Amino acid sequence: MKKVLSMLLVGALTVSTLAGCGSKEQAPAAEAPSAAENQAEAPAETPEEAPAETPAETPETPAEGATITVAAIETAYGSQMWQDVCAAFTEQTGINVELITDKNLEDVIGPSMQAGDYPDVIHLATGREKALTETFIKDQNIVDITDVLSMTVPGESAKVGDKIAGGFTETSLTNPYGDGKTYLAPMFYSPCGLFYNAGLFEEKGWEVPSTWDEMWELGDKAAAEGIALFTYPTTGYFDAFFYALMYSVGGADFFDQATNYTEGVWDTEEAKTCFEIVTKLASYTEKTTPAQANDQDFTKNQQLILDNKALFMPNGTWIVGEMAEAPRADGFKWGMTALPAVTAGGDGYSYTWFEQAWIPGGAANQNEAKQFVAFLYSDAACEIFAKAGAIQPVLNIAEKLEGDNQMFYSIYDNGAKAAMGNFAAYDSAVVGVSNREVWFDPVNSLVSGNMTQQEWIDGIKSANDQMRANLIQ
Repeated sequence: MKKVLSMLLVGALTVSTLAGCGSKEQAPAAEAPSAAENQAEAPAETPEEAPAETPAETPETPAEGATITVAAIETAYGSQMWQDVCAAFTEQTGINVELITDKNLEDVIGPSMQAGDYPDVIHLATGREKALTETFIKDQNIVDITDVLSMTVPGESAKVGDKIAGGFTETSLTNPYGDGKTYLAPMFYSPCGLFYNAGLFEEKGWEVPSTWDEMWELGDKAAAEGIALFTYPTTGYFDAFFYALMYSVGGADFFDQATNYTEGVWDTEEAKTCFEIVTKLASYTEKTTPAQANDQDFTKNQQLILDNKALFMPNGTWIVGEMAEAPRADGFKWGMTALPAVTAGGDGYSYTWFEQAWIPGGAANQNEAKQFVAFLYSDAACEIFAKAGAIQPVLNIAEKLEGDNQMFYSIYDNGAKAAMGNFAAYDSAVVGVSNREVWFDPVNSLVSGNMTQQEWIDGIKSANDQMRANLIQ
């Protein structure tokens, strides 16, 4: 994230511009994201007060012949949905859209931005290798879109802020400067949690644990039948797991202190509880897991759930598509639950990945760009996105979904709380290690018995001091 914009934007590929939302040939659809691609890092969450509403209205009549440029990363969802959304926006507002989509969007839009020609709206999430979005945030070259929250959705009577689900515009992933203002619009989200074979639970008459004490009891029951309690694809999946665990143990305050490397945070009772839960869970983990916990063999660990050799694994909603062709036990049905509460009556948490859309500071048509961002939360746009599997973070979206997706995306409607955020960015070139290497990779050694809990904790404390001293401001 330290690299300047000029360094990030060299080596561009040929621009593929889809003018007029579908008037040109559709770009080829991307393959489904791999497990490694789904493990993106993002800035740490610093909860702020909800931004005050600023009166703003969608202009009633756009400028005659107005045209905006929208640049969107092409992922497994494909590019057709963006063509369809742009066409629907033009039909509703009269504003034309020149659409650019590409799997390597940074390379495509880079040269023109170096020359001062910016897209009006960019859909590109944080956490990508080239860190283009982070660079714009760091350079404060991104437009304040707080007023969009109080705008009326084009073609509807509802305000944008009233449609977006709670919490999504109150995290550092959308409010990066801690000033109570929103700069990035929350986009397609995916709840993460513990996935399991609901059919097996029905067959055995087992209840899904609501507390960790119940989890250990179930683990003993399953072990008596030769079934492990837990597995994981790779240690990278412990990020979403650990973030949700920190929330369930100590709430947002503890999460904020931990992810900002506060001095002494890992000596607290909350930290001790987190360490003990992960260490105990390691003892209930299927013993072949560490050997397969890599980007080549991770599906073998996921297969343990489908074969009834393990009960739970941390994952995201993409798991259904990723294992769609895999064999499975008779009666298999996907189930998903939030992490258990620490105590009876406590809160269970499910971590949420989500993408972002934003307006660069150099955009020439910012008013029209804000109308487009507002339209992204319209019923029409949400329906188009959902058909491609891209789910917008709007209230009651689960009611409009079918099959497994309805179950997955209703997790927050059924009592689970959303955990959002990540460890704060630091100068990794100075520190020499990543968050994954310090917090999550050691789980393999905990499972195999090659590392003790105290050795894990000592490594975290040492790295924590270095990270705090080298935070990127």
